[in-house]
Amino acid sequence: MSFEQLKLSNQFCFPVYAASRLITRVYQPHLDKLGITYPQYLVLMILWETDGVTVNEISQKLILNTNTVTPLLKRMESQGLITRKRSESDERKVIIQLTDKGKAMRLEAVTIPEKLVNGLNKAAITLEELIETRSKLNILIDFLREKEGQAESGKTEE
Repeated sequence: MSFEQLKLSNQFCFPVYAASRLITRVYQPHLDKLGITYPQYLVLMILWETDGVTVNEISQKLILNTNTVTPLLKRMESQGLITRKRSESDERKVIIQLTDKGKAMRLEAVTIPEKLVNGLNKAAITLEELIETRSKLNILIDFLREKEGQAESGKTEE
């Protein structure tokens, strides 16, 4: 038996993993100027889109557990980027809102995606190809999230 299926070069998951790590590295110099990490940047993007969301909503959008997101949010609060406040209607929920500093950072961050895309265009990847790749990855993510939900509820399909 040759075990071709176990060669790293034959895996689908490895190029996705490697691309994710390398993309994060490309972002990092831009985020360092803002004094934030990539996960913090993702949280800020959620809040720039819709301010005043719950920890649970952030966790769902980032596909992370709340016990992973909560320490991240605490650090962001200590940096003065967000506030965390219990919901008046439901004390179990914690509402996350941008501070003035967090809102102002949006103006500094607005050019980051364009810089990344311009760098990729130099590598002979067109904007259209990037959009198509993102679309296909979103389909894959949706499929995997559905499978994960089925596995957690004990409803796996063969």
